[in-house]
Amino acid sequence: MGVKGLQYFMETCSPEICLPVDLRQMAVAYTRGHHDIIPTVVVDGMACLRYWYQCQAWVHGGQWREYMHLLEKFVGAFTAAGLRLVFFFDGTVEEQKRAEWVKRRLRVNKDIVRIFHYIKDHCQQPDGEMLCLPSGLATFTRFALKSLGQETWCSIREGDFEIAEYALCNKCMGILGQDTDFVIYDTVPYLSISKLRLENMTTVQFSREKLCDILKLQKSDLPLLACILGNDIVPEHRLHFLRKNALTSYGKKNKGDKILSVADFISSVRPNNDGMHGISLMPLSKVDKELVEKGILSYLLPGQTSPWLESILPSQERMCVMEKYINKDILQAAKEKHVRAECFMIYNVLHDGVVECSNTLEDEEEPELLPQAILYQLIREHIYCILLPELPASCGHTLSVKEWFVFPGNPLNEPNKVTPKAPNLPGGTPDLMGLWFGNESEVKSVRLSTFLAVFDLQDLSQDLDHFDSSFVAVICLTTYIAIQAKHLSLEDIDAYLSQAVCIRYKSYTELKQTSVPEVDSRAVQLGSLFVRGLTYVSAANSACGFPFPMLELMPWKTFDGLLFHSKYLQAHSGCPKEELLDGNPAWLSLFLSLRELVLGSCRRHGFTVPSQPRRLQHEGPIHGEHHRESGSQIFSTSELYYSDQPRGQGQRQRPRSRHPNRRRYHLAPRWPPFENQRPAFH
Repeated sequence: MGVKGLQYFMETCSPEICLPVDLRQMAVAYTRGHHDIIPTVVVDGMACLRYWYQCQAWVHGGQWREYMHLLEKFVGAFTAAGLRLVFFFDGTVEEQKRAEWVKRRLRVNKDIVRIFHYIKDHCQQPDGEMLCLPSGLATFTRFALKSLGQETWCSIREGDFEIAEYALCNKCMGILGQDTDFVIYDTVPYLSISKLRLENMTTVQFSREKLCDILKLQKSDLPLLACILGNDIVPEHRLHFLRKNALTSYGKKNKGDKILSVADFISSVRPNNDGMHGISLMPLSKVDKELVEKGILSYLLPGQTSPWLESILPSQERMCVMEKYINKDILQAAKEKHVRAECFMIYNVLHDGVVECSNTLEDEEEPELLPQAILYQLIREHIYCILLPELPASCGHTLSVKEWFVFPGNPLNEPNKVTPKAPNLPGGTPDLMGLWFGNESEVKSVRLSTFLAVFDLQDLSQDLDHFDSSFVAVICLTTYIAIQAKHLSLEDIDAYLSQAVCIRYKSYTELKQTSVPEVDSRAVQLGSLFVRGLTYVSAANSACGFPFPMLELMPWKTFDGLLFHSKYLQAHSGCPKEELLDGNPAWLSLFLSLRELVLGSCRRHGFTVPSQPRRLQHEGPIHGEHHRESGSQIFSTSELYYSDQPRGQGQRQRPRSRHPNRRRYHLAPRWPPFENQRPAFH
């Protein structure tokens, strides 16, 4: 992310680049020079996620109510300081950055392996150094900020570029983020999110001008510096020889510092008025020269030029892969919804035919639970069928979607091509034009039936009339998981449904204080599985013309990690249903109604959910009783018998755990229109 080694250089080697700033004072000074403009800070949402998610609990699936409170607090601090915020989120991964994206995802996979090993060894959440943000955090944060009345945009090209462009074109006060690329762009001041202190509204500005002074470079030289050092377009290893030569030639002068040496090298080959020197005289292969030129070009905002490039082609919007197949009105509507952060996934399918999904907390040693990418593939196949037209037989091929989905065992060498699959609808898949633009009263029922068909749950249509949108999401998702996962138990369903009921009546402070005596690795994966599933619920809602208000499908309405984990432990220890619902008769009645709907649908699909409590053996009771049975055979999670056959028929025991002191388990017998339009890029 950003320029290799530059952050360290600025903070450690040349701290004079880091200017302490008071945002309130900065706003006052800005207003003096811009009387008719509200001081605006453009926020790189992707870079701020770690700063925003300060909830102590993170491994359980996310503390979404608490997270909403933290976002509200963040927005309120800037509003009180007289500052307007504009948020940007990445809406696509450009192919020229795919290799770097893959590299990072595989690195996080290794971190997730360590997280699950820690949980199994200690039955506790790892410390903050191993933090892995909850699934779907970036996606749901867009909707959260919109619900707080904030101007929020989703990019259609490289996110950093759109941020730098918007900030420059709209004369914004600064960019708040944590990416050294914003020092390279010739745009407004770059402010650090990691150094931000909300209590006094101070942070650090990384001064572009100070950096140039120290390196004795012009601003127009910075893109070349970034390429030689390594960034998302030019991999660090590609120009290693160039850095090595620079260090050899200028290392003694600069005490061996790589960045200072590269800066001196750039000065020595800077183009002169005769057009001599420059990139053409650098010891680069044709391939490397083209890569460097592409890297430099990626930093040039509209109207900007570079002395390092012989010619500059005008910036163009990414070519639409699907354009010849998709109705232009459909494509335009999808783009508008995407840009305004009002939908999920549909524009990527319709424009590029490519979607990606980042890491999820999944245990590669857990054989019972399928990775979310595989479990939810049927949903995506149905969504693709709704969005993409069926080509005539004369074309000789069908449309497919390239999926870059991260899960254990997937090396991400290439995308998985997924072919659309028609959902089971009596009249066939509805026409997308009618579904999206049809008269509300006429297509309302069609939108709902199509949405349910995405989850293969048309049988629930009439039963759902009695439940609001949030419960519909919970019912559909829980039922789908139960049917597709095969190994889900009644106890798992009880945990999902009881927390969905209880969360409605608890404040964020109550939720954050939920007691979880031990962390269970299987519950961790089930929590992440549910939250990731909510992103597909949002995608299905988007594809089907928004039969439900999108905000009603968000996790802060339907899920809390600590609450789910607590209910999971209670359910698997044989806790009475009354206790599972906190002794509230009304909650219990609602829970039982939800439970019967889910189990009834499972039965109609030919699947009976078994009871398989995984009782905890621990020092203290979960709900007032000890559950240790003398003489019973004890297994760790990784030692359970697993088979597609009924237990006892041809089963194979997995090897014993290598952690003898691990605590163990045993088996018991539609969006309203927004006023803000597309940002003005000139």
